[in-house]
Amino acid sequence: MKVTIIGGGVIGLCSAYYLQKEGYEITVIERGDITDGCSFGNMGYMSPSHFTPLASPGIIAEGFKHMLSSSSPFYIKPRLNWHLIQWGWHFWKSSNAKTVAKNAPHLNDLLQLSRHLINDMRSDIGDVFNMEEKGCLMLCKQQKTLEHEFHMADDAQKFGLKVERLNKEEVQKLEPDVEMDIAGAVLFKDDCHFHPGKMMVALKSYLEDKGVIFRLNTTVSGFEKNNNRITAIITDKGKFDSEQIVLSTGSWLPAVAKMMGIKLLLQPGKGYSHTYDQVEKNIHYPAILVDGRCAVTPWGQQLRIGGTMEISGINNKVLVKRMEGIYNSAREFYPGLKIDLPPANKIWNGLRPVTPDGLPYIGKVLGFNNVILAGGHAMLGISQGTGTGKLVSEIIQQQTTSINIGAFRTDRF
Repeated sequence: MKVTIIGGGVIGLCSAYYLQKEGYEITVIERGDITDGCSFGNMGYMSPSHFTPLASPGIIAEGFKHMLSSSSPFYIKPRLNWHLIQWGWHFWKSSNAKTVAKNAPHLNDLLQLSRHLINDMRSDIGDVFNMEEKGCLMLCKQQKTLEHEFHMADDAQKFGLKVERLNKEEVQKLEPDVEMDIAGAVLFKDDCHFHPGKMMVALKSYLEDKGVIFRLNTTVSGFEKNNNRITAIITDKGKFDSEQIVLSTGSWLPAVAKMMGIKLLLQPGKGYSHTYDQVEKNIHYPAILVDGRCAVTPWGQQLRIGGTMEISGINNKVLVKRMEGIYNSAREFYPGLKIDLPPANKIWNGLRPVTPDGLPYIGKVLGFNNVILAGGHAMLGISQGTGTGKLVSEIIQQQTTSINIGAFRTDRF
């Protein structure tokens, strides 16, 4: 059977990875060349610890608090846009304790599935993307933040995750080379991290060797339909027939789905990062700087700092003040870290696909029996990539899925 995957990010490539193992004839159509995008410039976390959806209690109030700040970690650009208004309404409805309690177990299931699968993928495609299984620190500047994270650690343990609650001195022992200024941390020991760009390059190379066809720099412009099936994909490079279609186009998912007559609520959330190539005295552990709403990831002498969630539409405009906020937070938590503010032309940015409730879309769509959506993973694309790819393969094979995917329904809004 021919399967065409539209979108060559981590979700698309992981879907191709599991489908080719089942003998399907795979073509990946990608608007770029698979050398950049959110799957490359992110922090590289595989994080079972991130089981709380983005839409959670307090997030709306935080958004309003930061609305006028050019360096804030969370920002929604005010504009008269009906799609944004609808998305915002459902985001607000989802940002409560009851909904989070309902959604967190499903997010946890997907995260745990992905974490379980990544080791097998590493063995298969090669141990070439700097994967380390030492966990991730949730670093807290203030004591009240630390106490909240300790409560979060209690919830994590209920999901079977291994955690350590650490005071300032215990954290400093983990980072002997860099002076820190913190109250303490929670170490989530099940988390791992790797270089996402190297992982993407290795996975693409592996798929090419296995016969997967890549149609790069190819833009989808429409579809041919016959009753309840999509029979062909129309692009600027010609028309392609397909028996099954997987849509995994990230922040462009609503635009591509609209060509099929499918309405999706999803907003692009811009994130920023910068990678330092030679940090003489570097940190050893990846960390979320909880009070600063940003993150740091080491790979040997390399260090990446990144963060922010900017809901401002499809654009790649760099707001330097946002990177200044990330940089300042990193220096506040690690005053001993010798890094400079990156110049504007060295600041990476990418668009994360954010659903109103913080759960991805995974499953078949109403109206078509040969179209599967796989997207909307927000900041957790890398963390949920292998699990999502496995689920897509199981859906196409009409198998019982590894986890219950009812919460990821594509028509839930």
